[in-house]
Amino acid sequence: MKASELRGLSVEELREKERELQRELFNLRFQLATGQIEDVNRIRIVRKDIARVKTLLREQELGIVPRPKKRKEEE
Repeated sequence: MKASELRGLSVEELREKERELQRELFNLRFQLATGQIEDVNRIRIVRKDIARVKTLLREQELGIVPRPKKRKEEE
């Protein structure tokens, strides 16, 4: 999941997304402990997604507006 996709969501939607990802991470860790997990890399991906959501929530809390990235054509 890209940060640009998440930027369009409201604060409440971001919080719900964070809860959803936390539940998924819990289930993945449970599967890892019981030996039922098929894609171990998914744990890493979910952890990074949680970090992205938390970063965006904090940006909104502080009123930080990220600058759009320059395209190579504009340089």
